[in-house]
Amino acid sequence: MPVKPVRVGLFVTCLVDLYRPTVGFAAVKLLEAAGCTVEVPRAQTCCGQPAYNSGDRADTKAIARQVIEAFRGYDYVVAPSGSCAGMIREHYPELFADEPAMFGDVQHLAKRTYELVSFLADVMGMESVDTRYEGIATYHDSCSGLRELGVKEQPRKLLRSVAGLSLAELPGAEICCGFGGTFCIKYPAISDKMATDKAADIEATGADTLLAGDLGCLLNMAGKLSRRGSALRVRHVAEVLAGMTDESPPIGAPESGR
Repeated sequence: MPVKPVRVGLFVTCLVDLYRPTVGFAAVKLLEAAGCTVEVPRAQTCCGQPAYNSGDRADTKAIARQVIEAFRGYDYVVAPSGSCAGMIREHYPELFADEPAMFGDVQHLAKRTYELVSFLADVMGMESVDTRYEGIATYHDSCSGLRELGVKEQPRKLLRSVAGLSLAELPGAEICCGFGGTFCIKYPAISDKMATDKAADIEATGADTLLAGDLGCLLNMAGKLSRRGSALRVRHVAEVLAGMTDESPPIGAPESGR
């Protein structure tokens, strides 16, 4: 009897959609390689995290209702972002705790929502990828992915299977890069100091490539590294795992227009 394919709804995220579509295509490639049927609901919107972080619960709930409806019926919801996946999985249930009529749907969505690499490794059992990337990479753990979703070893395990790639562990890999969504806007001086310290740690590894699983962190660190005159290549981990580094220049590279 044939096994029914796992039906995944891809939550693309705002930053990927606007700044780095390659990450979305890489996510689709990886999910399909793992045996999933992937769909991208056209009705999806922002997860609501900027409003949530700013204390605007009313607008966050309105946005969340759209997301809940858009992703109804999928076996899993997967996002190439620990931040957005963490928002849906951890904070949506808190938002609707006072609405019994909605709470069942919210819990159902939360339980089947995953960050991309953790889904591949923990749910689909992916242990390796058949791709190549020449270089020495260091990996930054995003705050939400690490602390809310337990994403730590999964990306490192899959990256070790990439031919030609060596990993150099980043001292303070678990320390925030200073982005923090609206944090960098509310507290720019503190954010800049955190990003400066992070950039120095990255450069000290001797790596030529910086990887992470959240585009917000990557854009923040790429900007700081660029202003320091660094030649480090900055990429989303999905691009390397999917072997799609030729499809777009490194994040923050002058030729990318960002």
